[in-house]
Amino acid sequence: MCGILAVLGCSDDSQAKRVRVLELSRRLKHRGPDWSGLYQHGDCYLAHQRLAIIDPASGDQPLFNEDKSVVVTVNGEIYNHEELRKKLANHKFRTGSDCDVIAHLYGEDFVDMLDGIFSFVLLDTRDNSFIVARDAIGVTSLYIGWGLDGSVWISSELKGLNDDCEHFESFPPGHLYSSKSGGFRRWYNPPWFSEAIPSVPYDPLILRRAFENAVTKRLMTDVPFGVLLSGGLDSSLVASITARYLAGTKAAKHWGAQLHSFCVGLEDGIDAIEDVIYHIETYDVTTIRASTPMFLMSRKIKSLGVKMVISGEGSDEIFGGYLYFHKAPNKDEFHRETCRKIKALHQYDCLRANKATSAWGLEAQVPFLDKEFINVAMSIDPEAKMIKNDEGRIEKWVLRRAFDEEEHPYLPKHILYRQKEQFSDGVGYSWIDGLKAHTARHVTDKMMSNASFIFPHNTPTTKEAYYYRMIFERFFPQNSARLTVPGGASVACSTAKAVEWDAAWKNNLDPSGRAALGVHLSAYDAETHLSNKPSKVIDSIPRMMDFPGVAIQS
Repeated sequence: MCGILAVLGCSDDSQAKRVRVLELSRRLKHRGPDWSGLYQHGDCYLAHQRLAIIDPASGDQPLFNEDKSVVVTVNGEIYNHEELRKKLANHKFRTGSDCDVIAHLYGEDFVDMLDGIFSFVLLDTRDNSFIVARDAIGVTSLYIGWGLDGSVWISSELKGLNDDCEHFESFPPGHLYSSKSGGFRRWYNPPWFSEAIPSVPYDPLILRRAFENAVTKRLMTDVPFGVLLSGGLDSSLVASITARYLAGTKAAKHWGAQLHSFCVGLEDGIDAIEDVIYHIETYDVTTIRASTPMFLMSRKIKSLGVKMVISGEGSDEIFGGYLYFHKAPNKDEFHRETCRKIKALHQYDCLRANKATSAWGLEAQVPFLDKEFINVAMSIDPEAKMIKNDEGRIEKWVLRRAFDEEEHPYLPKHILYRQKEQFSDGVGYSWIDGLKAHTARHVTDKMMSNASFIFPHNTPTTKEAYYYRMIFERFFPQNSARLTVPGGASVACSTAKAVEWDAAWKNNLDPSGRAALGVHLSAYDAETHLSNKPSKVIDSIPRMMDFPGVAIQS
């Protein structure tokens, strides 16, 4: 992922302001090590740190329309850029970049025409107006802030604007901000967003084709790439489909049909915790647990010359894959919870996948969060997604069934029907228990007794959470920063609403999948949970499997 930074309407076109914007832009250098630049038009500044995935030779930013009256700085990938170029046949493009189409499409309701992941700032120099937009689900990270001088600030990360804005916040996914209206407008309005209960009958072939399309469109790359393979269902399907269709792609012509996959087993990454919190910009416990192995793995992947990876985030939110979904009381509640989970992804898994990889100049692609695929998957009657053990339907049954192919199997049966492991747990329960032990040595009972006074917002309830919060506040001490991190009751990654599904959960608010008492094969027992002793470790390091054409690396 690239890094973008924009300061708009700051009433200051001095050299000192230009130097300050450049200084702040360098805080995002890790996101785009291939090229950096700054464009200034009056008191508007657009800075960019580029990670080149498409057209590395000529796609430097900013990007312009024909007469350079429209200027764009963008982070992301536009998968349908070739189709859009055909519709813009009378336009002259300066580069082969997939994002070049944005400046040429500029007009009413053009954002919804983009099939991709993106955050961009578009400046119309004819009247100094601008718009800012973020992709549908929030796969790319983006923040907006306001200065006392009337300026609007945009940055891919908090660290690009937190020291210079009076107030800042996460830019909402699926929205655009217009200087002409002075506010936000939601451009992404899919049927599922209203949480109305869908009724389309489940068709495994339609679901399979939709996901295959979502994966193959992400093979659009001019640089070496790989897949992240945890050993679970979602990443395994991504790897299997990629291996199956890679041979006929442009990427295979450039780099060969050998697919590289990467996994990690982690016992001790505690030394990296401070770096992780600085880069991920959160104090959420589950996100930090899961980000640490991904952060360390991304460093290794980038050192091998790979610049893009395909990952499996989003499936659990769409299909109700978290183990607490076993307790969904009915299909209506099941569906509404999946809607709530998808809407919150930008604060959790998307944030982790984007920033843990971007910390090392690596880009993560997430096919489960493809707009078209989400529309197909979220239109299915949720009765088909319900978990019914007496009928042999475990979590994510509709996805498993769609790829249960006997003649040309996508996956071995034991992988296709393996129980869900949260990524934060799957790298090893010893890792989680080690974190708890480490933080308990640094946070005393007396510190915890004063937690509500020290941290009145999102008060940490465990020593692990308190430890992460201390580090976060050191890097990002502003009140606006702490407000960007979500809170509330949760069990096994549920929303606060779903905690109501089981009365026992109210006294067992732990983000680990093992908190799904009576569901997880390695669930906490009552004595283990209450005494905080390590539980028995089962299958702590994810097992790996081989695919045709896949090289397993770690």
